[in-house]
Amino acid sequence: MTRLQDLMQLKPGMRVLDLGGQPGIWNFISTPLHITILNLPGVAKPSTPESIHNFDFVVGDACDVSQYEDNSFDVVFSNSVIEHVGGDEKQAAFACEVRRLASCYWVQTPSIWFPVEAHTGMPFWFFMPAFVRKRFIRNWEKKLPDWTQMVVETTVLSKAQMQNYFPDGSILTERKYGFPKSYICYRN
Repeated sequence: MTRLQDLMQLKPGMRVLDLGGQPGIWNFISTPLHITILNLPGVAKPSTPESIHNFDFVVGDACDVSQYEDNSFDVVFSNSVIEHVGGDEKQAAFACEVRRLASCYWVQTPSIWFPVEAHTGMPFWFFMPAFVRKRFIRNWEKKLPDWTQMVVETTVLSKAQMQNYFPDGSILTERKYGFPKSYICYRN
């Protein structure tokens, strides 16, 4: 979030659209902002702890934010959401909305090259044989069906896919222990 604040040159009162987020992450930003958080029904948490920010909560689909006109916001922010919206068509629609709604954006997604997969917590998840992953999925479905559905429906993007969806943006690779942890596509 410090990198976001620095690279995006956040100024007091800027209008930010957070696609799929929660208010807690904004506690790491010291510049008071007007933040609209858009989530699917039942996900938005309209109660906020004391904050320097002003929050609005909106129910909607991040792949179709037609209730807002072009450039309605100063910045669009999204942290680990694009991989959850669906396949290529939905991800492309998400990216179009991000780019349409603000001239500046910050979209982060996890990297498959990080040794521990972000959604499952499993080491080398994407490098396991498909039959091994399916066995884990079958076991998880019995105990954690909703969570398992989220894992199955997650489509992690490559760095090249991110650049394709955001051709006017720059890519920043977040690293941990030397491994690419996530990709951030941004335009400031």
